[in-house]
Amino acid sequence: MSYAKYGPWAVIAGGSEGVGAEFARLLASSGINLVLVARKPEPLQQTAADCRALGVEVRTLATDLTSTAAVDSLTELTSDLEVGLLIYNAGANTCSAEFLDADLDEFQRVIDLNITTTMALTQHYGRAMRQRRRGGILLVGSMAGYMGSVHHTVYGGVKAYGRIFAEGLWLELRNHDVDVLELVLGVTRTPAMQRVGLNFDVPGMRVAEPADVAREGLEQLGNGPVYVAGGNAEDVSRRNHPDRATVVAGAHRVISRLMGLAD
Repeated sequence: MSYAKYGPWAVIAGGSEGVGAEFARLLASSGINLVLVARKPEPLQQTAADCRALGVEVRTLATDLTSTAAVDSLTELTSDLEVGLLIYNAGANTCSAEFLDADLDEFQRVIDLNITTTMALTQHYGRAMRQRRRGGILLVGSMAGYMGSVHHTVYGGVKAYGRIFAEGLWLELRNHDVDVLELVLGVTRTPAMQRVGLNFDVPGMRVAEPADVAREGLEQLGNGPVYVAGGNAEDVSRRNHPDRATVVAGAHRVISRLMGLAD
């Protein structure tokens, strides 16, 4: 599949490993030049080298996207580029704790990473896309945004916000030929999820591979505003049931096994 309509440059926030790296490789294979942004320089440089080997230009920025300085650094780095695609894949849960047991500053980082920086970069690159009447904005979301869960009190909230934000943005830009999609991920076998020790072997657990969901996201970008990846659409439908107590309590048992928590 060709993604030329989203060129000549794409910015991928969270583009060093996992799903972000797979986005990068798919786009590079289609001839799209890349700006890769991530916190860890080593995997960032490795993914950049892999993509350069496919014949495209790659710029990198190793930075913490919870910082306001990161937005300024990235916009300066890309000031001479025509960015036709923004992928925001940097929305990790940086504070996995019960709400009363962690500092508000730590939860603020979750909010900044998933809301504040997302909004700033979307507005910056989206304005140019609207003016050119061409482009795409892909925001990576999570099934955590469909219900509350232990250790995800804040994270689930920001992910719910991300979906509503994408839906509104899709409405605002659909008549300007700018595609908007929130790609909703379920459990995905990424390095980040492996590092936190998730139990992928829970019976009945559907586990997606990064390359598969990245491909789904790019294929569905023109079919916004929301696409649930990894075969999880039916599960999302169940999570929308109006009996919230039953939904949340039932899912809690599965999530507890996934996270290795006492049920």
